[in-house]
Amino acid sequence: MGEFVSLEVEGGVGTIRLDRPPVNALNNQVQAELAEAAREASERDDVRAVILYGGEKTFAGGADIKEMAERTYPEIAKFGAALTASLATIANIPKPVVAAITGYALGGGLELALTADRRIAGDNVKVGQPEIQLGVIPGAGGTQRLARLIGPSKTKDLVFTGRFVKAEEALALGILDEVVAPDDVYAAAHKWASQFANGPAVALRAAKAAIDGGLDTDLASGLKLESHLFAALWATEDQRNGMKSFIENGPGKATFEGK
Repeated sequence: MGEFVSLEVEGGVGTIRLDRPPVNALNNQVQAELAEAAREASERDDVRAVILYGGEKTFAGGADIKEMAERTYPEIAKFGAALTASLATIANIPKPVVAAITGYALGGGLELALTADRRIAGDNVKVGQPEIQLGVIPGAGGTQRLARLIGPSKTKDLVFTGRFVKAEEALALGILDEVVAPDDVYAAAHKWASQFANGPAVALRAAKAAIDGGLDTDLASGLKLESHLFAALWATEDQRNGMKSFIENGPGKATFEGK
């Protein structure tokens, strides 16, 4: 697809792969290619779930500091808006998304991982938002998605100190959802993603929209959103097939077409 980002699809699982040595720094080109890969993954019917992966050595080391250091205010405002928009495109993929984290995910790299629905990492991984050590703050979700994930107090500790967090603590904080041996990271992410390859794609899309949309509003509005999305699924073949199969054969035996 792009010079630094590709989308590889096999068996219903799409892998968005970063490959910009040495640390997958998120420069302008990588941002644009990530957004393009996310749009393609969203649109393709043969992609039922997505893995974000930076390779065996590192997930992503954040923005390219050398590229950023000499930018003017208008230039950095444009850069920040573009990075936020690129990561939002990934967060808005209407399918299950898992980040397979190796090495480390720091700064913009952690912000990229936070766009996923689940994060699986090696037990030697370090994560963090070290921007404060550069005299700035996270600018693409590190103060917002992280606070929604682990709460404001824990987020403030990480953002105020800029410290690196090892995998065990990140798991306890709720930043990571699963920790495995370093060599098993991609396989564990693929195992999680592949369970949706033949799942009810429309219902999964609705579930993600209900959860994410509800977090952005009050409870009453969230319940209304959930109710509308729930009722809309009665217009799908998957609902009819799923309930017919349950009545005739019991739970967990339905075949879904994603329609």
